[in-house]
Amino acid sequence: MEVQSFDDLNLSTGIQAAIEELGFTSLTPVQAACIPIFLSKKKDVVVEAVTGSGKTLAFLIPIFEILQRCAPFKKHDVAALIISPTRELALQTAEVTNLFLKHIPEFSSILLIGGDRVSYDLTKISENGCNIIIATPGRLADILSQNTEIKLSACIKALEVLILDEADRLLDLGFEKTLNTILGYLPKQRQTGLFSATQTKEMEDLIRAGMRNPVCISVKEKCVDANAVQRTPSTLSNFYMVCEADKKFSVLLSFLLSKESEKCMVFFSTCASVNYFASILKELIKNVPVIGMHGKIKKKRNQIFYDFKNYEKGILCCTDVMARGVDIPDVHWVIQFDPPSCASSFVHRCGRTARIGKTGNALLMLLPNEESFVNFLSVNQKIAVEEIKTPAVFDITPKIRKMAVKSREVFEKGLRAFVSFIRFYTKHECSLLFRIKDLDIGKLATGYALLKLPKMPELKGKKISNFSPTDVNYDEIPYVDKVREKQRQVRLKEFLENPQKRSAISEKRAAKLKAKKLEAKRLLAKKRRRKKAIKFSQEELQDLARDARLVKKFKKGKMSKEEFDAEFAADLSDIESS
Repeated sequence: MEVQSFDDLNLSTGIQAAIEELGFTSLTPVQAACIPIFLSKKKDVVVEAVTGSGKTLAFLIPIFEILQRCAPFKKHDVAALIISPTRELALQTAEVTNLFLKHIPEFSSILLIGGDRVSYDLTKISENGCNIIIATPGRLADILSQNTEIKLSACIKALEVLILDEADRLLDLGFEKTLNTILGYLPKQRQTGLFSATQTKEMEDLIRAGMRNPVCISVKEKCVDANAVQRTPSTLSNFYMVCEADKKFSVLLSFLLSKESEKCMVFFSTCASVNYFASILKELIKNVPVIGMHGKIKKKRNQIFYDFKNYEKGILCCTDVMARGVDIPDVHWVIQFDPPSCASSFVHRCGRTARIGKTGNALLMLLPNEESFVNFLSVNQKIAVEEIKTPAVFDITPKIRKMAVKSREVFEKGLRAFVSFIRFYTKHECSLLFRIKDLDIGKLATGYALLKLPKMPELKGKKISNFSPTDVNYDEIPYVDKVREKQRQVRLKEFLENPQKRSAISEKRAAKLKAKKLEAKRLLAKKRRRKKAIKFSQEELQDLARDARLVKKFKKGKMSKEEFDAEFAADLSDIESS
């Protein structure tokens, strides 16, 4: 029978109560396809579905149903493990899990995401139990390796269900080695679910290595063309506009001011860009809260996430750390100020709005040399993006320059943001579409409201027009923070009295940068060598496994030396004949 509603699943009373409290009345396509297979066939599942399609419930409902069937568990038995790529996604999953636990109190859950000492997490495990663990890979691997009174590596042998949420992102962020370490602690007899919005080569390798005859479920949105599919929700309206580099931030400001009563997310390419533009927007937009979020923010990150979730209106400036999986209620507009690093990142960014049937809007801001990216999205991702004309706006850059002249914080943040964007651009995955030589560096620097151009290798020897440096003494620009300015004045005096000291510091920085580049080259070369390493065929792997079984039998006394030698001799004769 085809499953059409939650009632058709015959779920327990506690699960039904939690679903009602969450406000869901009908199954989404991914839930209807995934939950019955996970529950009835006891199969591993690989689920690919558009972002915002309800994947979290698609694995939480089976987890609680399976745990209730297999109960009871001891306080420290880990029955279910959910691994998420980012803290924000883990926090969000924990929030929904805790709502289920209100109605199913016989289980305990714990969130392991870092930010506190490992000893603090171990104390929480000891006191509260850990039937369900929601974790980021790094912190989980750290705790599994701890040899304390409560050994998580022993507790996890009771595992029934493993979920890798946003599995492709886990691999993108370089967690492959950490995941392999974690998988080494887990029992083989378990159900595994991989949930993602996109499939990658690395994911296919993970599926082959860690899953038993998985059922692959792919749920995609239909395009207008009946034979095509798209990766963004059908309730999402996608727009783009083309802006000159020197006017781009002025256009963004004007657009955000026109949406003051709404909740907006603005994506930038780097942490430095978030720091700079968020600080500028805070000064220029007074009626709504403006906050910044990126991966280098550690302590306040969780609080920032919760604050923005609870805002009725506001602006979140962020990097791609907020592009995956996180569910922030009622985001009206997603604005991509900088181009995404790849086509799939475009999809994930847009997915922060128009979630689970709601409507939403996304705006991509492109420079004139980047307009071909629109056609690329149409072909590569089957996404239609409608152009809206760039409005005539008031040029805000002279005002920002005046702010930079009065504040060294603004002056330095602008330089760092510009440098980081240029370096992001030089390493862009779509290097045929986003080429550094096509950028108008002068207009870009003007758009960043820089007082002068920074010294950097990427600009060496370039003839730069459309930029006029400001005629000010840059050493005289003060920090607004009086303590910081006092420290700067002391250093400045030392440098004036002893010019060699400044030269020595510059040389030290140059040497440090050179060492960093050499290390990056060494790691890249190592990665390439690993890729070129000889790979065993499936037949060779089977032979190795068979030999290992023979050795085990011989050591346990289950076969004589003569039998052992005869088996190996047979293997050798097979090799010689081939």
